[in-house]
Amino acid sequence: MSSTTEDYLKNIYSASEKSGVSLVKPGELASLMQVTPGTVTSMMKSLSEEKLVEYLPRSGVKLTPRGRELALKMVRRHRLIELFLVEVLGLEWQLVHDEAEILEHAFSDRLIERIDEILGHPSTDPHGDPIPAADGNISSQDGMPLSALNTQERARIMRVNHDSREFLEFLGERGCFPARKLPFGKKTP
Repeated sequence: MSSTTEDYLKNIYSASEKSGVSLVKPGELASLMQVTPGTVTSMMKSLSEEKLVEYLPRSGVKLTPRGRELALKMVRRHRLIELFLVEVLGLEWQLVHDEAEILEHAFSDRLIERIDEILGHPSTDPHGDPIPAADGNISSQDGMPLSALNTQERARIMRVNHDSREFLEFLGERGCFPARKLPFGKKTP
């Protein structure tokens, strides 16, 4: 399978995961992939022929069971590599996404499984995103957006859904990492 196909499947999965709906609009996918809508349409037709997606012209695309299986494999690779880069190599969490984008296509399944073993079979990546297990299962996360909390409630950061390097650096400088407990209305350490 080509790295382009892997990237499309992973991005369809990620967009669906973030929005909570299985149908991803072509324009949204074009924006994520930084390609033209025509390029997306062409690729969706191709992935549909391979039975990896169900493509509804002008409406959207969703993964088939086989497409979802392959997408989860790529998501697993990406998130394990991100965690490895942070935990073992000491890279800052705001830098690992781009590195993982490159490495996820080069690492063998054997190497990914060894990374998983070395890291102790983690359930989340540095940003709090769930890491699919080797069998494709994903642990569920119960949480709510920060905006839904009252100003004096204590909270635990579970996940950061923002990819911007600048934003992640901003959070990191303030100690706002997943799994950290933070009281609202008080300065972080």
